[in-house]
Amino acid sequence: MGSSRRSSAGATGGAPAKDQTRLRIEKMEAEREERRRIMQERKIERAEEEQRNIAAGNPGDVDFIGLVRKWRETHSDTAQSFSSSKQHPKICIAVRKRPVSEKERAKRDHDSVTCLHPTVWVHSAKLRVDGITKYLDHNSFRFDYSFDETSTTEDVYNYSAMPLIEFVCSGKGGRATVFAYGQTGSGKTFTMNGIQSMVAEDLFHLLSNDDYEYDDSKCTLDNTIVTVSFFEIYGGRIVDLLNNRERLKVLEDGKGEVVVSGLEEFESNDPAEFFALVDAGNKKRTTHSTEANDTSSRSHAICQILLRDKATSRLRGKLSLVDLAGSERGTDTKSHNRQRRTESSEINTSLLALKECIRALDSGKGGRHVPYRASKVRYTVEETRVNF
Repeated sequence: MGSSRRSSAGATGGAPAKDQTRLRIEKMEAEREERRRIMQERKIERAEEEQRNIAAGNPGDVDFIGLVRKWRETHSDTAQSFSSSKQHPKICIAVRKRPVSEKERAKRDHDSVTCLHPTVWVHSAKLRVDGITKYLDHNSFRFDYSFDETSTTEDVYNYSAMPLIEFVCSGKGGRATVFAYGQTGSGKTFTMNGIQSMVAEDLFHLLSNDDYEYDDSKCTLDNTIVTVSFFEIYGGRIVDLLNNRERLKVLEDGKGEVVVSGLEEFESNDPAEFFALVDAGNKKRTTHSTEANDTSSRSHAICQILLRDKATSRLRGKLSLVDLAGSERGTDTKSHNRQRRTESSEINTSLLALKECIRALDSGKGGRHVPYRASKVRYTVEETRVNF
């Protein structure tokens, strides 16, 4: 009897327990297969997305690129429209983003900057404490204007430099300066070359324009001569780019104004002559190959457009277009020789001095000292109106 009951208990109680175990095992196997299937699909999607990113010129970590793309889709509506204002600020700061370069693609760097006018966002790739989970850290910087990689040089010119043309043509001795500032390889010279061309077209158009009401105080081709001078500052030396690279000196006259002694001015009667002079000066600039740029500008180039009275040669307006040498990080100078490293040090020092001058001018405190003597390039900011 006892044996029969044990056998019966085993038949009725043991089989269901075994079935439940088998079901759990089968469920675990099914879940494992599903996870494998999902992981395989994700692996294929990741590879396809990586190929799409490479084709779009944005290689790098697929996960971080995806996080940046989702962030942009979420915040794209925060960008404001560009609007020109008649009340142009004394100092206007515009930022232009360039596309990812070939060297950066080769290093598989990804696009981590987003321009949503007037704010620029920098996305930093981070890993959480577990060392696996990826996330982005966002830092924002606000400017007067921010232009993304789809913006043209004409867009940059229309909002940053064009308002200055009418200002210097007012005939009241207005002075303005446009700086191209940034790291080496960031596209400063490319942008400045385009601005130089547009300035010439608009300048001569305004001087010869008969549509606006005649005002003898304003500059016109009838009462004004347009002259161009072009020089560079390299390693503490100043040379005339339009006069066989003659050495020049920066002096201060009795009125306290800075004068470049020996600088030649060449008359320009139309945009074509202006282009020829500027092109000749650009070709004589000092350039060298660096880690960041094969044709890096190693000098500060200053193109001055002067409007002088035909009768008295009195200065009626002045526009300076300054293409600054590119700043460099220490990591970008590892393979430089002694001369290149000395150049980089001098460039960074002069740019720091220029920054301090601009900061002092914009502080709004009349008694604050402006360190003009800290660098030869500092004289370019001694203007009544500055566009940076």
